[in-house]
Amino acid sequence: MPRKVNLEEKFGQFTDSWAPRVVGRYNGNEIRLVRAAGDFQWHSHPDTDELFMVIEGHLRMVFRDHVETLGPGEMIVVPRGVEHFPQVPEGEVRMIVIDPADTANTGDHATAFKPVEI
Repeated sequence: MPRKVNLEEKFGQFTDSWAPRVVGRYNGNEIRLVRAAGDFQWHSHPDTDELFMVIEGHLRMVFRDHVETLGPGEMIVVPRGVEHFPQVPEGEVRMIVIDPADTANTGDHATAFKPVEI
């Protein structure tokens, strides 16, 4: 049976930064909650697009040729193969990231974190 998901409650279950938590699945995709502070790393996803939706805070998405800054209620889709460098310039950001199931958060890098379901 379908059940609603309370995002605030789920965000309250973890505090580590840049470590996605899976809160739902649909059509082979995972809905991941991410708390983040500071810089992540340059990476790309060669086989899939990636969606970032900011719930709270501000996220800078650095690309090789420009920067996009996202605030609450804003989102960006990073096309497959495009290098990106997520940054949180101050404080913390809470966001939703949507990726195909089992996609590593660092794309093509060996330092990948496998999302945990909560």
